[in-house]
Amino acid sequence: MGIYVKIALRNLLQARRRSLLLSVALGMVTTLLVVLLALSQGLTDNMRKTATTLASGHVNVGGFFKLTQGQVAPFIAEGEPVRKIIEENTPGLDFVIDRLGGFGKLISDTGSTVSSFNGIDPAVEQQFLERIQLAPERDYKEGGRNEAFGDRSRIGQPGTILLFAGQAKRLGVGVGDNVTITTETTRGAMNSAEFTVVAIARDMGMMSSWYTFVSKDAVRHLYRMKEESTGGFFVYLKDIGQADATMAHLRKVFEEKGYSILDHESKPSFMRFESLVAESWTGQRLNISTWEDEGAFLKWTIAGFNAVSIFLIGVLMLIIVVGIMNTMWMSVRERTSEVGTLRAIGMRRRRVLTLFVTEAILLGLAATAAGSLFGGAISGLLDAAALPIPSDAARMIMLSDTLHLAVEPAQLVKAIALFTLVTGFSALWPASRAARMRPVNAIHHVG
Repeated sequence: MGIYVKIALRNLLQARRRSLLLSVALGMVTTLLVVLLALSQGLTDNMRKTATTLASGHVNVGGFFKLTQGQVAPFIAEGEPVRKIIEENTPGLDFVIDRLGGFGKLISDTGSTVSSFNGIDPAVEQQFLERIQLAPERDYKEGGRNEAFGDRSRIGQPGTILLFAGQAKRLGVGVGDNVTITTETTRGAMNSAEFTVVAIARDMGMMSSWYTFVSKDAVRHLYRMKEESTGGFFVYLKDIGQADATMAHLRKVFEEKGYSILDHESKPSFMRFESLVAESWTGQRLNISTWEDEGAFLKWTIAGFNAVSIFLIGVLMLIIVVGIMNTMWMSVRERTSEVGTLRAIGMRRRRVLTLFVTEAILLGLAATAAGSLFGGAISGLLDAAALPIPSDAARMIMLSDTLHLAVEPAQLVKAIALFTLVTGFSALWPASRAARMRPVNAIHHVG
């Protein structure tokens, strides 16, 4: 095999200008692919971070309670027995927190918006408090200062509320202003409570446009809930990759303990209300889901981006394939006499085929390896720069206010392997034509 590599390298060096041009083109396409893959992975990371910060654990054990067929409330009536089962039966458990939640209208003096308000206990929400970042005043107030205001230590305290910048901008409020939440209780009565804005956080994409955070007691007051009730448990694992397996395990455990479990659906809990109202059961049922289920409505962003990326890379690869085939045709034409001589001294057709394919593979391997490393370096630099995303719409889609790219080593290997194989297959047809040449005709060929 070594002789084929030596001959292939010699031929590439002899046609160095043509080889260099094709290598640059192939390397640029590989670089683009790696950057797009890094951007897609960054989107996935943002979705995971946003979902597991605002709306979900790695696995969730929530519940729906129906007093009558037409009244559905998102809570677990007896929370502690459920927590105990989770803690005793979850392999690879890191920690568990519980939150209370509800839906209502958020009202200020100048505006209103729909909100999913969440009751938290700041004593056990260290991860949440670490991940949110206070927004500078200019993010939510025209002519505001480039300085963040607010008191993290008061988040989750009675009578306080945490808003995100987009919400504060729509409501026309700042730190220290008051807002009111109105909602309908489980028995159909209206209730309301007033809160002081103690912190305004940077937006975290689409989900942060409607999530707000108050104290647990505030949610209990709004819904007239008992102390032992909770909205649901967020289960955080040491390995998030085990989320699906853990969900399946917990479903089995709770069924064995006599709990009624809702059928699994890959959709957020808040999107299940309409279908649950139409069902005839009453009482308590648990809803066990993963972070991917709770963030499923965000997957269209990643799917759409990947579709555009595949189309773009496909078009560019088609151009590259044509370029490789033309290059190999030119190489075959220039070396027809050489091929004839090799065939005349006994080289088999398959070895001639191998010779030309090896040449293409070496070209592809070198170009794609360089392109992948260059793309990885560009992605790393862009991520380190934390470039701000200027458009509100883009921030909603990207689930972040800064550009995030994540390079996975496996993606670099896949990019190199993919394009190396493509270059090899692209050379098959010209190489097979060279292998089928009759030695006598090839020797006397004049290029």
